[in-house]
Amino acid sequence: MSEKINVGYIGLGNIGKPSAQHLICDAFNAHVYDVYAPAMEPLVVAGAVGCASLAELAQACQHIGVCVRDDAQVEGLLSGDGGIFANAAKGTLVAIHSTVTQANLLKWAQQAADIGVDLIDAPITGGAHRAADATLCYMVGGSEEQLLRGTPVFDTSAEKVVHAGPIGSGIALKLCNNFIQYTEFVAMAEAARLAHACGLSGDVLRDVGLSNGVVNEQMQMFVSGRNGLSGSCSEEEMEQIFGAVGRLATKDLRCAISTAADNGVLLPTAEYICERIEDVFLAKDESRIPD
Repeated sequence: MSEKINVGYIGLGNIGKPSAQHLICDAFNAHVYDVYAPAMEPLVVAGAVGCASLAELAQACQHIGVCVRDDAQVEGLLSGDGGIFANAAKGTLVAIHSTVTQANLLKWAQQAADIGVDLIDAPITGGAHRAADATLCYMVGGSEEQLLRGTPVFDTSAEKVVHAGPIGSGIALKLCNNFIQYTEFVAMAEAARLAHACGLSGDVLRDVGLSNGVVNEQMQMFVSGRNGLSGSCSEEEMEQIFGAVGRLATKDLRCAISTAADNGVLLPTAEYICERIEDVFLAKDESRIPD
């Protein structure tokens, strides 16, 4: 019997926690870490090793997954005396699952290479429910050898692993994907508003859109769910439900706009969507032409 591989997972939020749960299996010794220590408790009960510090996890693991909010949080985990770079052994594979800018991803990959650590981009799409069902899609930027090393870990929570290309390609693909998704949400919200103003039901818009491929179920579920809640919730309640998700969408779009600029590309539609997306999540987009 082959020896189990020590695999670490950092960031136990809505997607990170179920993804880490799948690492508790016969193939791996799962090590977990989160700045909010109670998030580790159910995973420890299930068989994971809860690490008291980031350094402890980095020193123990041959593969480390990072799933935190933004560039600043990833930077904080990688750098410093207590960070991953200072404590990981040469040859450790670090997979960044967070949605960040391509420029920072490439910077971190070079810093890792300088000390003999492999850092790749492996952002994910699918949301919390698909993380729980092990049907996520991973978009990997790295060499073929790095992809082969990481895939057995990714497969524990993946339905599909896409090799986007060299380092930086995975995060570029994720930023493109998120830009499309948020644009669909804004378009669907405004189309639903027009349909309502013209006396149409949401059902007929959905039926036609699903028939001709213009509407997908995710767009429909987002707008119908949001509209259903906004009719009975106060602004404060909508903020509690959708506020954090809206701010995350703004962050993702800013990453796309920044990465586009670094590559000499303008995204005027992304800039418009970025300004509107939080109001769309909060159903504050019900503007009308003045009488």
